[in-house]
Amino acid sequence: MFSSNITLPTWVTLSRLIAVPIIFGLFLWQDSELSRLIALSVFIIAAITDWLDGYLARKLNQITELGKFLDPLVDKVLTIALFLLFIELGQVPAWAVFLIITRELLITAWRGAPSASSQETSGEVGKPQIIGANFWGKAKTVMQIVAIAALLVKIPYAIAFFWIAVALTLISGILYVVPASKD
Repeated sequence: MFSSNITLPTWVTLSRLIAVPIIFGLFLWQDSELSRLIALSVFIIAAITDWLDGYLARKLNQITELGKFLDPLVDKVLTIALFLLFIELGQVPAWAVFLIITRELLITAWRGAPSASSQETSGEVGKPQIIGANFWGKAKTVMQIVAIAALLVKIPYAIAFFWIAVALTLISGILYVVPASKD
């Protein structure tokens, strides 16, 4: 399905995965103000690479199916891992993180499922059409990043950002699956 040539933007995308063990390691070492600030710095660098890989792909004309597949997948691994960490730290309820994870998995499956329209346009039966995020999906991602950053450093009312992220996650999932009527 994907070419074996991995482009620079794809390497940037994959580099984002390094943030997960670093952040977890910081909390295994010690949950302190310093470790949380370092974790925040690592997370911000990872968030910047999310913008950088897209920028490089467009600038270098290296937009690939592999990159379009990996970018949202790596984002989900990073955010889900950190939300699970916040459950462990007692900062967020597990049921709310379950809703986030469920939405992310369902939309990922929905995006990658072969559709009749993609078969008709591409001529390839069974080949999934990778669909990009809409406005609500991007707003959800931004709010999840804000919520994670706020929870990492325990700013006042960080939980409010989390609940906004949960709401946008659910709204974006519903709007993705149930398209707007075309009147």
